Amino acid sequence: MHASGLRSVALLASLASIAAVTACAPAGEGGAADADALIIYNAQHEQLTEEWTAVFTEETGIEVVLRNGGDSELGSQLVQEGDASPADVFLTENSPAMSLVEQAGLLAPVDDATLEVVPQQFRPSSGAWTGIAARDTVLVYNPDLISEDELPDSIMQLQDPQWKGKWGAAPGGADFQAIVSAILATEGEEAAAAWLAGMQENAEKYRNNIVTMKAVNDGEVPMGIIYHYYWYRDQADTKESSGNTALHRFAAGDPGAFVSISGGGVLASSDHPEEAQQFLSWLVGESGQTILGEGYSYEYPVASGIPPRSPLPPLESLGAPEIDPSVLNGPTVIDLMTEAGLL
Repeated sequence: MHASGLRSVALLASLASIAAVTACAPAGEGGAADADALIIYNAQHEQLTEEWTAVFTEETGIEVVLRNGGDSELGSQLVQEGDASPADVFLTENSPAMSLVEQAGLLAPVDDATLEVVPQQFRPSSGAWTGIAARDTVLVYNPDLISEDELPDSIMQLQDPQWKGKWGAAPGGADFQAIVSAILATEGEEAAAAWLAGMQENAEKYRNNIVTMKAVNDGEVPMGIIYHYYWYRDQADTKESSGNTALHRFAAGDPGAFVSISGGGVLASSDHPEEAQQFLSWLVGESGQTILGEGYSYEYPVASGIPPRSPLPPLESLGAPEIDPSVLNGPTVIDLMTEAGLL
């Protein structure tokens, strides 16, 4: 294994250790989890998952314990725990962490009846897990600093010298790493490495999507790459971090038009496999998707014909590149970003 690969493994192991200490205490009050409760390792937004599980328990009587953390932390922890994991279900914000767990052979096949209600483009061809929500890659920009007709058509153009100092992103977050995984999947490793080298040279680096958007809003940088829902949430609230900005979408089929799939999977080692499968079925069913479509998160429903919250454009109108989410490669992305000096 080359040096960057060793750094990647070390990073994943470190994240897993952190998750074990800080991220995996049961939600709610302390104490041991009920032996009959469904244990969910949750990397989705806590507020959304708490709303989901409260209604699920009310409708089914099945108790749930949430153990919250980030995509990479919980995915790495599951791989480290292997068959000894107490988890029944894994939920992610982005799919690379789910693919990591799938590739470790730790997931049970999702019930066919559950998969049938999720369109093919929103789940992996393997059937080892399913999409439960989606988020759209966008370029947020400040019209006082750059006009719409000056904006790039492709995310790949941002590596060019003309964009030096003109855009920002949050390379340390799983959200942005998922976007890089789409560049890797569509353009190949050499092109992805070149793009990341251009990013290191050209981009301002921020802590997360919200800080990136605020920097654009405050005029620190003309443009930033984020997921759509941060902008829509702020627009629906005070507009404090987005009032001076607008959204731009890259051309249809471009890796910058990537739609990231949030995943749900059942652990093969689950002590409650029937209840775990029932929970996934419920998430992609009318109740779970309606909560998503009508709730605060502004993420996209992906199943059961539930429309997104207004004023989101229809998911099918976004022109996302066709990518099997199970091929998105988180560890290689970490390697490439580390080699570029971004991590």
